[in-house]
Parts: sequence; C-alpha cells; structure tokens
Amino acid sequence: MTTGLIPGGQPPDPRPTDALPQQRREPAGHAAQHVENRSRSSVITARAAASFEPVGRSVASARSFVRDTLQGWGFADIVDDAVVLTSELVTNAVVHAGTSADVLCLRSDEGVRIEVADRYPEREIPLQGAAINMGSPDREGGRGLQLCAALAGRWGVEYIPTHKTVWFQLDLPARVVGTRTAGPALPSDLLPLADSRVRVAVVQVDRTGHIAAWNEDAEDLFGYPAEQVVGKPLTDLAAWPHTPGTSTGIAEALRLSRWEGSYGIRAATGRVTPVYASHLRVRDTAGEPSTVCLLVRDHERAVLQTPLRGPASDTSGGSEGQSTDPFEVFIGSPAPDDLDGLLQRTVERARDMLDGDSAFLLLATDDETELEVRASTGLPSARQRFARVPVEAGPGRYGSARMPAVHDDLTAVPGAVPLLNGTGMRSVVTVPLKVEGRLTGSLGVAAEAPARYSNEEALRLQFAADRIALAVESARLGELERLRRGSLSFLVEASDLLAGTLDRDQTLALMAQMTVPTLATWCAVYTIADQASEPYLSYVLHEDEELIDGIKYLLSKVPAPDPVPTPGARVWTAPAEVAHQAALRSSMRSLGLSGSPTRQVTPGIGPTLATASAVGGETVVLPLVARNRVIGMLTLGKPTDEHFRQEILELAEDLSRRAALALDNARLYSERTAISQSLQRSLLPPELPEIDGVEVEVIYRAAGEGNEVGGDFYDVFPIRDGAYGFAIGDVCGTGPNAAAVTGLARHALRLLAREGLTGPTVLERLNSAILDEGARSRFLTLLYGEMRPQEDGSAELKVVCAGHPLPLRLRQDGTVEPAAEPQPLLGVIEDLELYEQTVTLDPGDVLLCVTDGVTERREGARMLGDDGLADVLTTCTGLTAGAVAARIMRAVERFASDAPSDDMAILAMRVPGPHKD
Repeated sequence: MTTGLIPGGQPPDPRPTDALPQQRREPAGHAAQHVENRSRSSVITARAAASFEPVGRSVASARSFVRDTLQGWGFADIVDDAVVLTSELVTNAVVHAGTSADVLCLRSDEGVRIEVADRYPEREIPLQGAAINMGSPDREGGRGLQLCAALAGRWGVEYIPTHKTVWFQLDLPARVVGTRTAGPALPSDLLPLADSRVRVAVVQVDRTGHIAAWNEDAEDLFGYPAEQVVGKPLTDLAAWPHTPGTSTGIAEALRLSRWEGSYGIRAATGRVTPVYASHLRVRDTAGEPSTVCLLVRDHERAVLQTPLRGPASDTSGGSEGQSTDPFEVFIGSPAPDDLDGLLQRTVERARDMLDGDSAFLLLATDDETELEVRASTGLPSARQRFARVPVEAGPGRYGSARMPAVHDDLTAVPGAVPLLNGTGMRSVVTVPLKVEGRLTGSLGVAAEAPARYSNEEALRLQFAADRIALAVESARLGELERLRRGSLSFLVEASDLLAGTLDRDQTLALMAQMTVPTLATWCAVYTIADQASEPYLSYVLHEDEELIDGIKYLLSKVPAPDPVPTPGARVWTAPAEVAHQAALRSSMRSLGLSGSPTRQVTPGIGPTLATASAVGGETVVLPLVARNRVIGMLTLGKPTDEHFRQEILELAEDLSRRAALALDNARLYSERTAISQSLQRSLLPPELPEIDGVEVEVIYRAAGEGNEVGGDFYDVFPIRDGAYGFAIGDVCGTGPNAAAVTGLARHALRLLAREGLTGPTVLERLNSAILDEGARSRFLTLLYGEMRPQEDGSAELKVVCAGHPLPLRLRQDGTVEPAAEPQPLLGVIEDLELYEQTVTLDPGDVLLCVTDGVTERREGARMLGDDGLADVLTTCTGLTAGAVAARIMRAVERFASDAPSDDMAILAMRVPGPHKD
C-alpha cells in the first residue's frame, strides 16, 4: 500500500475472497527500514494488514481484525477507540464509496497507527485550517473525520492518484510506574472479604497432569498430606463446574499457557471445596513443561483474580450484522455444548464482569408465568436449583423480571428478589433475557455490600444478556425437545412393562424401579385396600440398597400422607422433618448430650445419619387414582438440599396415572382369580373314599392358566350298604361356563344315586336337569357306575356309558378290552333309553376310565386314540392303581411337545390280587 509516509511501498493484495481479511504480518526488521519515513521519533515494531471487499459485512470483519490485532499486541486499553474509528472509516469506504478498503496497523513504542485506504480519491475532504467547518454530526459524509479529531492523538488524510488514505494514531495511556493495573483507594467496608489468614495453595502439575508439588497451604485447605497426593492426577481431585464428576475441563485448562477461573477440589472429607485458580504453564532449565496452579477459596478470589475488562462497545451504527457470535463475545470459546454448562459459564462471567459476590440465571417456563432457577454461583445452588418464582408483580413475586432493575439494599425491600432471601446479599442488579420480545429468562448479579451497582452496571449486564439470549433460548428449546422425546420413550417403555404383568407385587416393584434413579433418588409406594382402610407402606426402593431398610424404618414412624385425589404432585415435609430430628438425636448421643452419661457411639448412629441425609431433601406425593378411587400414593424423594424439576414432576404424574391403572388391574385380576379358584375348588370332590378291597386313583388336569376345574370332572362317593358310585364325565368346552355344568352334574349324581335309583334312571334325570338350563345347557358325556366289592375278593360293577370314551379293562394276563358299550350322550335329546352293564373285576384286574382329552392328545397329524391308550395300558400289568394312572399321564404328556389344550381326567380302579408269601 502506498501512502505519503511510505513512498515506493506496495499496497496489499486487493483481491480478497468472500470479504474475509487477507492478513499480511511482517517482522519488526522489515518494518524498521521505513522508520525514518514513518514517524519522527517512534520505532515500528510490528505491522498487520488486511483488505476487505466492498460489501456490508466487511465492516464487522474489519472491526474483528483490528480488535484481534491490538489485543494480541497487548494494547487492550485503546481497543475500543481503535475499533470505533476503524469501523467509521471502513464504512465510508465499502458502504458509501463502494470500493474495497485496505487496513494497515502499525505498532510502535508510543502507540498504534492505523491507516484505512480506499480507491475513491474524488471524494471531498475538508481542508486543514483553523476556520475549518467539519459539518453537522448528522451529515452522512465526514463523520469519520470528526471522530478522528475527537479521539485520536494525531490524524490525517493523504492522496495518491489511485488511493486515498485516512490515518490516525492512538497513544497508550500513562500508567503508574511499576504497576500493571491500579485501582482507586476504597473504604475498608468495600474491600473483599477474606479469612484472618489467607491460604494460597501452590500445586505444581507435570506435563502428564500428575501432581508434582503440594505446599502446606494446600494441605490445610483440602486435608491431604503431600505424600498422599503427589503422583496422582489433579483431575482425580478436581470437580469441573460445567460437567460435575468429570475432569475434561481441567485437563484442557492445564494445557493452556495461562488460565484463570473457578472449579472445585474434593477435600479429604469428601465435600467439594469451591476454589479460584490461576494457572501458569512454565518450563524448567531442561525444557520440561509443567503447570503452576495457585488456588484460594472461591470467596477470596480477589487475591488472585485479574481485573477483567468489559467487552468493547460497538457504536458504529452500521447496518451490517455482527461477525462475532454471543459465545465468542461473552461466553468465550470454545463454548459449552450443553445447556447447563452454558448457563453456568454465563453466571460466572456475569459475576466476574461486575465484580459481584454471586450471580444467578433463571429461565422462563413454557407459559412464561414463572421463572426457574437453572444456574447460580456464590449461592447455595443445590438448595436453589430448579426452584420457581412467579413473574408477575405482587408480594413475594419476581416483579423486576421484565425490565432491568437495580436494588441498592434488599433489606429495605424484603422479597424483591426471593431467590436471595437469607443469602446475605444486599445489592443486586437484574436484567431480562428476551428473544423477539418474549421473556425467556433473567440474569442477576448480587453483592454483599449495599449500593454496589448503578444504572451503568445494569446497562453493561443488559448488553451481555442481549448477546447471549438467543443462544440460551436455542439451547433451552433443544433441551426441551430432548426431554420430550426422552419422556415419550420412557412412558412407552413403562406402559409396556406395566401392561406385561397382572401380578400386584411385580407391579409395585416395577413402579419403584422405573422411578429410581431416573426420576428420584428414593421411592415409596403406599396402597389402600378399600375406602375404609388406612394407607399401607407396600414398597420402598433407594438407589443405594443399603439404605432401604433405614428408610422403611423411618417412614414407619411417619404417618402416611393423606390420600387426596387432587392430581399433581404435592410437597410432603414430614419425612424431612423426622429425618432432621433423627439426625439431631444421633448427633447428640454421639456427643454425650442426651442427658445420660457419655457412652460410646453405637453402630446404629451411622446408618441413622445416612438415612436422614437420604430423605432430608424435597419429598413429593402423587396420588394413584384408578376408576375414580384413590388406590395408593407414589412418594418420590431427593437427598438433602435437592429439589425436583418441574419437567420431572410432570413426567412422574404421567407415570403415576399409568401405574395406578396397572396396579388396579392387578388387584382386580388377583381378586377375580382368588374368587374363581375358590369356586372351582368347591366343584372338586372331597378326598377319595377308602374302599376295602379296591384301589382307587385319580389324576386331573384342567386346561387354561389359573383354572383348577374345567369341563372334565370325576367323583367317587359312597351310596349305601357297601356300594360306591363313581363317575367321570366331560362337559362340552372348558373354563368357567363348563365348570358350572360340571357342578350341576356332580351334585345331581350324588343326590339321585343316594335316592336308591338305578344307574340309567340317574342319568335320565340328570339329562332332564341339563336340558332345563335352556340356552346355558351343554351336552355332556358321562360314564357312571356303581361298584360293590365281593367276599371272594372280586368287585361287581354296573356301568352306563353315555357317549363317553369306553372304559378299558386290563386283565392279569395283559389283555385289554372295552368294559362297556356306547350309548347316547346327555343334554341333547329329551327321551333317553339307557341301560346298564355288569362287569366283574377279578383280583389283579384294572378298570381305566379317561376323558377325551387323553385319547385326543395330538402331535401334528398323529393322535393317541383308543388304540394308543390300550397299548400303553398293556404295559401296566401288575402295577397299582396309582402307578397305572401315573404311567398313563406320563405317556400322554410325552406324546406331544405342546401343552395340553383340553382338560384331562384319569380314573383307575384295581382289585388287588391275592398276597403271596
């Protein structure tokens, strides 16, 4: 670039790409050859140049170029003025003149000279002279020169045939000799607070991140002796504020040449001590790098903290967009990826910018009627996090949320900022976060001293809030979308799990396991049997299994919450109060203050304190309402100083509705199953009678889950004079309807047989009774007989087989033959003519009676059938009645791999043979 001060020099390359600066930085030696032409007495020590296209966004790029260059040279004191002047001159060139602009920055021992050259030399410029008229400030042209005259120490305009150059020089401000920065003398009450002895922990970390040195102050602050921590990674002790429990941030900070900020150190007691740190990376004489870390307690940060300069104001008034996004200006780069990290970084930067003792940030709820505390520093964040305050004006409400506000003394305006009640903060400045006119949040900085802030600080904080509002809102919406998707997936999975069981105990366990630890740290489920019953503690779960028994015991000492049907979560304070009392009593006993002589601490004190801490936080109760009745309560709890987020409570409310219906379905199923099984058991005959001279064995299997009685039935009962009746039948179908006809048939048989009626007459009257059932009647196959043991050891049987599979007789020689003839089944026609047949069982003979579930057992196209049953029976010679029945059932079960689809009954009667010596 050619100017009047550098004759013969070459201009920068005028062909940039996409309006991005093409920078040319030259070493000091190259610039030194022009010293005599460049300035009367200064020496040029560095230079930087860039060219910009004639487009609007180039102005912002030029501002960034000058700001980065001067900050890199260490001239932050004059950055603001340089940026303002450069912005005006580049705007004149690329916007008004429509030409490209070349910017040259020159550093000297006196200050900085900046030249802006364009390719429009015909523009009018004011002539230098005492009577010069610079024109009106509202005039479009010439305003840049007015600013140069007002802000620059020296300035001028130079022409050559192809270029016009406007230059200005800014001198460095004078500083107190021997100091880097200096501040005014302050009254004693405004000085930062510190302990009586300030401890500065000096920790040296080697290139691998392991602790190499640990001084005595570090031991006093954190409780670790040097020999315990030397050689361990610093990340094992550090808790990064943006991602608790991880060490990524610390590892990155240790690699920087200089770093300053806040994090936490896990002390020997297990608690995290907030610290303010200053890191400096050094190398020893051998070239080995390491990092020296100076640490003080966070509230003593003024000992180490370097005064921060606020971001430069942009007063150009140009219409071009900002090239620097809110993250780079206020948050810093790289910006945190997650919303919590972004908010935490925001409050820390806000506190540092205004030199406050604490800062906080609240985000608006979806309906914008409340603000939720999402991040804070210098405050008990665990207690305040996710707490909500109303927005509208009124007592106890956050009335200053929609406008910037400064409170000089909160003690004079109680409740002006509810978040700060009881924190010791006196003065506070709050500003809104707005996006497109909508309130999206509020940012505040507070101090322990009164009257700390003025409108100037409020404007600075509002400037920062405006720059980050859009980024915060975008991150918030992204988090809400992830939460909604996660909630939907959670509810779908929960519904599937709850719908997959009808067992009450398993449903209770699923309810608790789905809430812990996803929604809460611990959970308790109360159930109510009926409206007249008191709530009963049915299930307790904690993410630490060792605390479950302690929580059960503690909750047993607390009256159960009232079964209020009102939907939504309500806070239940009783567990935390009882936990606090229990912890207090345990502590007093451990100190010997219980009124009795001092004694050794009992082993139960530790678990009591742990239990008290586990349930000492917020506890909420959600009603379990199903079919307009409260059937229980779902209780969710947090440990000490923790609160529930509203999104979590809303998700828990959705889960409680689904869980209540599943629990009620399980209750109804259990009740109906118990009733069904009770009724079914009433249809089974009592124990089989003992018959002299005859062995009797029955095996019964009802098809269907939960069924004890189906359509098949059997009975053996005494009639009179040593005679016994026996029956085996099959009602059409299975289940409760078939079981009803089963009960009718069994009881009718006993009643009619004991009236002295013959077998055919008994079955004919039973047939009439079945037909009288009308539409509920079902046809019935029945084998009925009367058995009378004989003195010679045999047994006489009179048998009627009404449509039932024929009974089989097994003789001692192994032959098998039918013992009756088939006759019509019951429940179909009114006029039946049945007859009975007499069968004599000799000693050793077996009479086998089965239902069609045995003979019709299938495996694909194969069926066991009568022949298959007879083949199995031939192998049972010499077996007892029980052994015969068991072998038949085993053969039927092995015939097919599938579970039986029909009821099965086996009745085996055997006349024992003569005893052999």
